[in-house]
Amino acid sequence: MAIDAATVRKVARLARLNEPEARLEALARELNGIIAWVEMLGEVDVEGVEPMASAVDLKLPMREDVVTEGGDPAKILANAPLSRDNFFVVPKVVE
Repeated sequence: MAIDAATVRKVARLARLNEPEARLEALARELNGIIAWVEMLGEVDVEGVEPMASAVDLKLPMREDVVTEGGDPAKILANAPLSRDNFFVVPKVVE
């Protein structure tokens, strides 16, 4: 898949990016290089390689799954800057 300046212009407009016209050709070359590199990864022989989520085979310690009555609200909220009716009070961030 080859990317040209027109494609870069269209994607930039869709992403609401303001790229100068003089920069579009250079961006197209850079994106083509990235796509070529990704396509080379498809040529790697991965037969017999197990999928992994991390480069380090590390098992996380697990705690016992025990049902409790919960914590003591007074202790939990002891260091809270502001609380009301056993809940944390935080600034409103969504209008």
